[in-house]
Amino acid sequence: MKGIMIQGTASDVGKSYIVTAICRVLSNMGLNVAPFKSQNMSNNSYVTINSLEMGRAQGAQAEAARVIPNVYMNPILLKPKMDTESEIILNGLVYKSLNGFKYTKEFTLTKGIEEVKKALKKHESFHEYIVIEGAGSPAEVNLNDREIVNMRIAEHADVDVVLVVDIDRGGSFASIVGTLELVFEHRHRIKGIIFNKFRGDINLLNDGLVWIEEYTGVKVLGVIPYLKDIHIETEDAQSEILFTKTKGNLDIGVIKMERISNNTDIEPFIYEDDVNIRVIDNIEKFNKPDAIIIPGTKSTIKDFLQLKEKGLDKKIIKYINQGGIVIGICGGYQILGKSIIDVNSVDNNEFDYTDALGIFDIKTEFYESKNVRQVTATELKTNNKLNGYEIHLGKTNYLTDNYFSILETGELDGSTYNHNQVIGTYLHGIFHNDKFRNDWLNNIRTKNNRGIKDIVNTTTKKEESFEKLAKVFEENIDMKFFLNLIK
Repeated sequence: MKGIMIQGTASDVGKSYIVTAICRVLSNMGLNVAPFKSQNMSNNSYVTINSLEMGRAQGAQAEAARVIPNVYMNPILLKPKMDTESEIILNGLVYKSLNGFKYTKEFTLTKGIEEVKKALKKHESFHEYIVIEGAGSPAEVNLNDREIVNMRIAEHADVDVVLVVDIDRGGSFASIVGTLELVFEHRHRIKGIIFNKFRGDINLLNDGLVWIEEYTGVKVLGVIPYLKDIHIETEDAQSEILFTKTKGNLDIGVIKMERISNNTDIEPFIYEDDVNIRVIDNIEKFNKPDAIIIPGTKSTIKDFLQLKEKGLDKKIIKYINQGGIVIGICGGYQILGKSIIDVNSVDNNEFDYTDALGIFDIKTEFYESKNVRQVTATELKTNNKLNGYEIHLGKTNYLTDNYFSILETGELDGSTYNHNQVIGTYLHGIFHNDKFRNDWLNNIRTKNNRGIKDIVNTTTKKEESFEKLAKVFEENIDMKFFLNLIK
């Protein structure tokens, strides 16, 4: 196989960004390239044109490679439901839910690795070059006998490995040496090292680079600087960064869900200079936001009951009664209804019913079947065209006709209250619609006597980020050596 594998000394060292950069670099060279990650764990998923789920990071990497995302790029997606149990998405469809012990004992080295190999073979038939991303660290000695995402995949694909280390954290040299010692017989696969997230004077690092090459015998391919203004969807970290966005004067509060899903819904606000995003996880932090977003959740009933325990349900109702602007997405929409029913224990195993906030005249009941699809809709109030995707369990029964949008299939979606003061919708990605987001923000700006702003084109911004990331990679990596590795 022609390609390369990017592994890391730890989680969150920047593997996803490096893969994204490589995909765009090779695509700019006119090569047919695509990303691959055998197993991903995240509640942020991407819905393909075939209504299948895959990791959102691989979706973004596919966009960087200028290819259509498909589930062969990420055959296994684990979506945590509880601390010890995850829903397994296999080749885009729900397979089953297992705890960690049963997953490793009953799935990984049987059904799991078989499906990964099939996906990789299928993937290879479509693309000339494959950029494979590992997970966590390849030096997890307690897991390596049953892992299906690091060295086992490198060996199967017969590709070289580049090791990425986060120098911003400190301890990077020890991390490299320790990782190389603990990959044992696979050490020969690692042909290069990339130091990522470097700040400061590179001259202060040079002696260390020479030392690590001499000590390990592995070439340092380059040093990537710390990048603050690259906004590309990864797994979960990008949205965590967004939650610390405090420069704007337009205060938007995001209600914290312990089991939040698709927090990428709020990522477009990165591009809005006047918007401040903050998390509201208790009544003391509620204050007086200009608007509230209630995001999706993997367990609607449990998360709503936790909000009630904290008193946030009453705060939200009071806020709405005082004219506050609110939008609920997916599980957040269900919470804004009258009741949520789960007699079949689909959403959780503890509660089968709860009254909800009662803002919308809707009732939601959970069923086994999962609704996953890309959708196009028209907002009923404005005629705005909307693109998004649905990922949800349950069916919502409308008791009144205050709908938010109509899908191109003729189905109705969502609810509104008091002339769109409160909006509920199943459409993930709603704020990626630039005109809708701009109209929604301008309504808030006008209400607070602030000037309206023009539309920010997020597609253009994302493309700029892809190109900047590729440029930084090419400028700081030994490209001749690197390109020889992938041939």
